Amino acid sequence: MGRKSLCLLISCVLLAYYLYIPLPDKIEVSWKLMLTSVFFRIEMQLEPLLEMLGFKPFLLMDVLEVPPTSDENVTVTDTLFNNVPVRVFVPKQKSSTLRRAVFYIHGGGWAIGSAAWIIYDDLGRQMVEKLDAVVVSTNYRLAPQYHFPTQFEDVYDTLKWFLRKKVLAEYGVDPARICVAGDSAGGNLAAAVNQKILNDPEVKIKIKIQSLIYPALQALDMDLPSYRENAHLPFLPKYLMVMFWSMYFTSDKALEEAMLTNQHNSVESSHLFKFVNWSTLLPERFKKGHVYTHPIHERSDLAKKFSGFLDVRASPLLAEDSMLKGLPLTHILTCQYDVLRDDGLMYLSRLKAAGVQVVHEHVENGFHGFLSFGSPLIDLKVSRRVVNKYLKWLKENL
Repeated sequence: MGRKSLCLLISCVLLAYYLYIPLPDKIEVSWKLMLTSVFFRIEMQLEPLLEMLGFKPFLLMDVLEVPPTSDENVTVTDTLFNNVPVRVFVPKQKSSTLRRAVFYIHGGGWAIGSAAWIIYDDLGRQMVEKLDAVVVSTNYRLAPQYHFPTQFEDVYDTLKWFLRKKVLAEYGVDPARICVAGDSAGGNLAAAVNQKILNDPEVKIKIKIQSLIYPALQALDMDLPSYRENAHLPFLPKYLMVMFWSMYFTSDKALEEAMLTNQHNSVESSHLFKFVNWSTLLPERFKKGHVYTHPIHERSDLAKKFSGFLDVRASPLLAEDSMLKGLPLTHILTCQYDVLRDDGLMYLSRLKAAGVQVVHEHVENGFHGFLSFGSPLIDLKVSRRVVNKYLKWLKENL
């Protein structure tokens, strides 16, 4: 075999390796899904090299950003709310009544993502079109340059700014019809700010709906059944979720290494395990074949040094029952093939027990991040179908 033929063979093998993604039979597969998986894998594998060369973190993700472009239906503006960048979508058609509003928080593991990403820009436009809503899509400072609680505080300060009567009146928003929503890390932030704002005496406006889309809600137990079953699936394998959690709190790799083996807790924090005990909080069908073990107490020094993961603002599942009572109508979306599936399911149980009205949608053939795959960029049928159903529910309930 000649040198050229050998190089061609090696190239084909490498290409096949990157293109092949072992997925459950129920997941809709397309070439766009495969290429997207390749893009994310290349980004994750190049990240250490780019960081070493001095480039900004997750540089390749910038290609997903689009400028604020208005059209005949919507006015799109990038502006600042309390010094935090936001993208605002306002319907162009005049209305004789005040409009509903959606305050949306993007995902990305607290480290990547932007309201300017095409997938969130498209979602904002769909909300305007189908809900006749004002949409505020907020940014926040990202890890690893910024750690918890910066991301939480950015979102909370932005939401409080938006909820002022003067701002709501400026955008023609009905104060009684506001939804706070987010996906993944954005779902985490949405749950956290809703808990805090409920008892903030400075905020007079009550949120009508919170919508949590495959949210990350706890960092104590990295050995839930959903982590075990979906540890190696693309888009959010266990190692990547652990990396994002760790990066949220610190740049010290010791926490990431301990979290991977569930050895980051301490004896002093063991009283919190009841809030994330999947053996009591998960529906029976999600517990089958799994045996519960308490998170191991190996690195008590980490729990003291990086105590952020024990903070309810970072892990909303750690909230006492009294903090949950009074939360607004809650929409939770979970996916079968997602390491974060059980976070959402456990919060569902906690909220119901606290008397909160909850609407749950579980997507049997869904995977983490799949809602974004309904945009024109990828356009999976299942994603479009669920997005349309979701927007229909918001229209009927907001």
